[in-house]
Amino acid sequence: MKALLDCHQYSIILLIKATVSVNEIDHGPGMAIFEQFAAVARALAHPYRLVLVQLLGQGETSVEVLAERSGITIGNTSQHLQRLRRAGLITARKQSQRVLYRLTDDAAALGLLAALRRVAEGNLAEVRQLIQSYFRERDALEPVLPRELLRRMRRKQVTVLDVRSAEEFAAGHLRGAVNIPPGELRRRLKELLPGRQIVAYCRGPYCVLSYEAVAGLRKLGYDARRLEGGFPEWKASGMPVESAD
Repeated sequence: MKALLDCHQYSIILLIKATVSVNEIDHGPGMAIFEQFAAVARALAHPYRLVLVQLLGQGETSVEVLAERSGITIGNTSQHLQRLRRAGLITARKQSQRVLYRLTDDAAALGLLAALRRVAEGNLAEVRQLIQSYFRERDALEPVLPRELLRRMRRKQVTVLDVRSAEEFAAGHLRGAVNIPPGELRRRLKELLPGRQIVAYCRGPYCVLSYEAVAGLRKLGYDARRLEGGFPEWKASGMPVESAD
């Protein structure tokens, strides 16, 4: 009987220790870390802030430029930037009378966007429907992978087409790219070398400008493809870029 009591008491002690251990995990440093993770998640939990992160992936810029490119008012853009800044996702510095913003860590921030994209594409029917009805309707072909494009660029087998604005192109672009926004393609076709495949890129994987440019070029008889991702992803992965500076 004593042995059974001892065994029972020992079991109770183990249970108490396990309970204390679980409580330490729930309310100790581990939970504090998860609270900070949640703060980052809350900072990203707005479509405009996700857009701003993607735009900042192209490089450092001002609130005025970000507002223009995103279609948000300057006041709202500033508020969204402050949320991202408090979460440590972006930093800022003063240049004369302007404040310039940039991502704290390009690869990490864009990696978060890529992870969100993979989860949404794999699990949300609404996202899959949007991709099927809009993006794949305009381009059912697989995009060109960055490493493959780099290899073909070095062999001078492709013309790389940047369809962003002239200001974005000047701030940074793929080395050797030609900058022609979609609305100017028809009148500037002579700038595209004949006989070469054209690979277009834009601000990211869902930037409609690259889809529209590729679709328009194919209608005109050109062999055109898209780059997987966009300039921010290319830059963050360490691929060669250049600027007008």
